[in-house]
Order: sequence, then structure tokens, then C-alpha cells
Amino acid sequence: MDLQTHHQQQNTTKNKNTKLLFYFPIKFSNKDISHALLFLFLLLSSILFYNIIITPLDPQSLISIAFLSKILPKNSSKTYCDYSYGKWIFDESYFLDQYNENCPFLDPGFRCRKSGRTDLNYQKWRWQPQGCDLPRFNAKDFLERSRNGRIVFAGDSIGRNQWESMLCMLAQGVTNISTIYEEFGNPITKHRGYLCMKFHDYNVSVEYYRVPFLVVVDRPPANASKQVRGVIRLDKLHWYFTKWVDADVIIFNAGHWWNQDKTVHMGIHFQEGTTVNMTMNVVEAFRRSLNTLASWVIQNTKPEKTHVFFLSFSPVHYRDGAWNEGGHCHTNTAPETDYTKLEKEPINNIFISEVVEQMQNTRRNVTFLNITYLSEFRKDGHPSEYRESGTPADAPQDCSHWCLPGVPDTWNELLYAYLLLNGYRTKLK
Repeated sequence: MDLQTHHQQQNTTKNKNTKLLFYFPIKFSNKDISHALLFLFLLLSSILFYNIIITPLDPQSLISIAFLSKILPKNSSKTYCDYSYGKWIFDESYFLDQYNENCPFLDPGFRCRKSGRTDLNYQKWRWQPQGCDLPRFNAKDFLERSRNGRIVFAGDSIGRNQWESMLCMLAQGVTNISTIYEEFGNPITKHRGYLCMKFHDYNVSVEYYRVPFLVVVDRPPANASKQVRGVIRLDKLHWYFTKWVDADVIIFNAGHWWNQDKTVHMGIHFQEGTTVNMTMNVVEAFRRSLNTLASWVIQNTKPEKTHVFFLSFSPVHYRDGAWNEGGHCHTNTAPETDYTKLEKEPINNIFISEVVEQMQNTRRNVTFLNITYLSEFRKDGHPSEYRESGTPADAPQDCSHWCLPGVPDTWNELLYAYLLLNGYRTKLK
């Protein structure tokens, strides 16, 4: 029997069965149907009761439904691990493996212990992904893979927080720390423009560029309303982008400055082409800026060379008020354990994940570095009232940046893990 004849016989049998099913000579009364529906309802209710009452849902499962459904794992394959989903485990040995605040590449504002913080347990929490383990961060391996290459961090001060963490983590793989230096002689305290740290023994540069919006912030055009004090050019990237074409790893972060206070309330509106849009909201403006970024990545990066990451939104933990209204976080000394207190997913993450998917569809090597969920628990990890020397006593607490060593180290562990997963410079080893 050939394959075609076999399929024809199968279809014939299927049609007969279908006919028998629909023309089976039994008549049901309305009473019978009512009883059947009642039975079905009771059956479904029993199953639901068993799953919720007898075997309650894990709180994290409830979070995935009610809070962070978009950014939790979507792939149920046993071979896939979403490093961003798991729980924090207190681990004394994790603290022993870290760098300390004597690392010369830390801003004073991130050195919480030297600023007076006495509880150090915030340094002893290790992130444990669900169903798998994070590979151990190996500074020497990372540097060797990156030999003669460039690692670029671009974005706002949260990106700088992560960059300084990475410098100190990589410095553990270098015997003589004096062989690490800023290429142009600038101090680590420089906060405008960019800094380029050179790891001489490996000829690797680890760079940070301060571009909070990623796109250009400019003067208003001549025909703009007097209400416009400045514009954000949604269709024009900062000129720094021309310096990153040959980078091996690029980590973008943005979104934290895309709010009313830092834009419209300051008289800064959004421009596309020669037109200033006075009615566009910040959310839509951010989405359009991401499309501009995506176009650049698609046109200027090579999948076989450049690994691009986009950091998700880094949560803040101000309680009892906003940052400028007495909000604080200094009383927090351990991660959050009440899942109902986790904030809903920021809409910025939805836009970022969508634009990452758009770039992935063009076969670009782009990863959504999701740090929101794991960081949301860490209300204990901020500088809070432990600010650098010289900070006014009545200055607002810092519940947005992170102490170092601290939470951004975990972000970099995830970054390293995804690079390994994507075969980062394997052929160069």
C-alpha cells in the first residue's frame, strides 16, 4: 500500500466516525442536558477546589499571574532556564567570594559601609534561579574571552552602578590592579561624558557612556513654542553611538529618566523630524525612542560579533512618600518576603521586551536582561540614608541606586551566564 492510499483510507474512516458521532440515534431531553451541565460544573469546581485549597499555589505562581506575568518565564522546556526567575538565599560563603569596598573603581555614593551602614547582611544574599544554577562568575575567563575587545555600558546612572560593579568583579581576575587604568587619565568620580577603563594585560576596555535618554537632548527649533525649553529628538541617537559599532558587548539601559518630572514638567518636549509634539505623552515617546535604537542595532551590529543586552527597569523602594517627599528605605535590612507587596511590572519593560524581540527577529544577538523581578525583592540593597561624605543632612534618601558590593553584582552574573549560553567569543579562546 502506498502512502497516498493509506491517507485516503484514514480520511474515509475519520469521515465515517464523524458521521456516526453526529447522527447517533439518541435523543436527549432538556432535563438530561441540565443534569449533564450540573455534573460538569461540579466536576470543574472540585478540580479547582483541590488545586487551590488542598494543594495551594506557590506564592510565586500567584505573582506570575497577578503581578509580573509579562516578564516571568514563557518557555516551559526542561532544557531552558530563565535565570531571572527564582529566589534569594542567605549564603555566608557568597560574601567571602566578593570584592569589597576597597575596590578603587567605586563611587563614594555606592560605598554604603564606609558611609556608616553597619548591617552587612545585604551582601550575603545569593540569587538562586528556579530549576537550574547560575554558572560561577569567572573573572579570568571573562577577560580571556574578551581579549582585545570592548565592553560598553550606555545609559543612565543605574547603568553606571552596574558598570562599576563589573569593573570590581573583573579586577578579581587581575594580579596587579595597577594595570587597570582610565585610558584618558580621568578619575572615577567623573560623571559627565564617558570613562574608558583599560585592562592592560588583556587589552580589554570596559567603557561607560552617560546617555540617560540614549537619543539626543537638544535645543528647541526656532519655530517652537516659548513653552519649550528643550527637546528630546526621538528619531536621532546620541553621537556616542558611532563609537560602538565595533564593540563586542553592549549593555543598554534606559527608562528611569522617561517620566514627567524630567521631561514635560521641565519644559522638555518631544521632537521628530522638524516637528515638536506638545501633546505626546512620555510613555509613547519612550516607545518611539526604542524603535530608533532598534534600527541602529539592526543596521550596525553583526550577529557573529556583537552581543547586545538591554537591561530591564531597576525598581525603587521609596516608602511613605516619593523621593522628594520624605520617602525612605533605611529601615529595610532583609529582602521582601511578602509577595503581595511587589510592585506591578513597569510598562517600560513591555516596550523593551517587544523591541528586543523585534531585533531578535532580524537574527541579531540581542538579549533582554531581566533584572526587575529579582531586584524587586531587594528593598534592603539601597544606600538609603548612608550617603557619601559631604551630603547635606536633609538630603533625600537614595532608594533607587544600589550599594556595592550588592545587587548589581547579580545582574552581572546573569550577563556572564547569558554570554556563555550564547557562545560568547568561544572561537577566540
